[in-house]
Amino acid sequence: MTSAPSRAPGNEPDAATSRRATFAAFTGAFLEWYDFWIYGTAAALILPQVFFPEASPTVALLQSFGTFAVAFLTRPLGAIIFGHFGDKIGRKPVLMITVFLIGGGTFLMGLLPSYAVAGGLGAVLLVLLRLVQGIGIGGEYGGGSLLALENAPRGKRGLAGSFHQLGTPAALLASSGIFALVEQLPDDQLLTWGWRIPFLLSGPFLALGFYIRRHLPETAAFETDDTDEHSAPLFALLREQPRAVLLGIGARMTDAVTFNIINVFAVSWVTSTLGMDSALILTGFVISSAVQLFVLPVAGRVSDQIGRRPVYLTGIAICAIGGGLLYFPVISLGNALATWAIIVVVHALGTGLMFSIQSALFAELFGTRVRYTGLGIVYQGSALIGGGPTPAIAVFLTALAGSWWPAGAYLLLACAISALCIWRAGETFRNDLAETAPAGTAQGTGIPQGQGADS
Repeated sequence: MTSAPSRAPGNEPDAATSRRATFAAFTGAFLEWYDFWIYGTAAALILPQVFFPEASPTVALLQSFGTFAVAFLTRPLGAIIFGHFGDKIGRKPVLMITVFLIGGGTFLMGLLPSYAVAGGLGAVLLVLLRLVQGIGIGGEYGGGSLLALENAPRGKRGLAGSFHQLGTPAALLASSGIFALVEQLPDDQLLTWGWRIPFLLSGPFLALGFYIRRHLPETAAFETDDTDEHSAPLFALLREQPRAVLLGIGARMTDAVTFNIINVFAVSWVTSTLGMDSALILTGFVISSAVQLFVLPVAGRVSDQIGRRPVYLTGIAICAIGGGLLYFPVISLGNALATWAIIVVVHALGTGLMFSIQSALFAELFGTRVRYTGLGIVYQGSALIGGGPTPAIAVFLTALAGSWWPAGAYLLLACAISALCIWRAGETFRNDLAETAPAGTAQGTGIPQGQGADS
């Protein structure tokens, strides 16, 4: 067996360990978001016909988006379960399990029988796999982020966290490219076996992610932490830092709602309402993801220099104006260049500025012995509220109003909530993850006493 990388003197991670930890975090994020993009796209374009062909198009789409949403129900449970053990016994052991639940679930979905073969059995099994997979995804974000952040050099957490987040646009590029290829198949082949290919390809990604994590040591911050171990990290988190939890959930609402409006919902809207080819949206997100590969590390580095809050608020403003007010009128024009441009602005820049620094920002709100749990609760709580139900809500509201504007208003509301929360959370980029402890924070914000919320 290959030995784990060594520690530099003083139990600080050496440069090689930091790089490997960051790459391990990237692979986990890639696998998590590959599942997300693959399933979101399939739920809009393929699964209604494969698993719900007997229903009307609108009902089938709602049922399909329902299977998309059920995984969000168990994500908070996964965050609690894996956060508990991640804060008690370490980050590495639980991350060996989460990578299997995510990748294995996606792979098995590619083997499910369609409605034509087994009636409703395939849909039932699909829901069960989504529920189990949601548990794994719930535990992945917190631990995956901390692989990079708790091994990062001082003053470079924003940059390290941004490389973890790079797994998202990389996964979107891969999933969109694969879907673009399989959609070239004739409809009968696409709906029988072609749609399975993107799901089955998660197998090799799973093997790579497990191999990398197997040979990493525990994070430096966890090993050097000398605060008392909590018997129940969740209860300690809610008792000591409830305000930080609520502010974190609210801060992420814009990101969670924006993507599900401009991508998952918009894909179905342009095809069913406008009668356009879904490739118009999908191509735009491929281009935007390529741009985001450059935006994320730049935003992370800038946040290390000027702070998290100004970068995050800029992203919220872009999403409010570009996503809530301009997005649907622009794509309604049917002009490819205009559509791709608005997607780049809202997705690559708007959500990119927020997404690049979320893991660093949220980690800086919590102490080491509750940090895994805190990150998971914030991320998955916001996903449950602002992510999972958003496509179905948008379908219902736009069908009721006969227009796109309720979806835009819903996004503007999310932006207002996030702006208020990020302002109240204050600045965190000077916090030291190795020293921050919930018992010593001011007003339950996660900011050590003496720094102040606006330092």
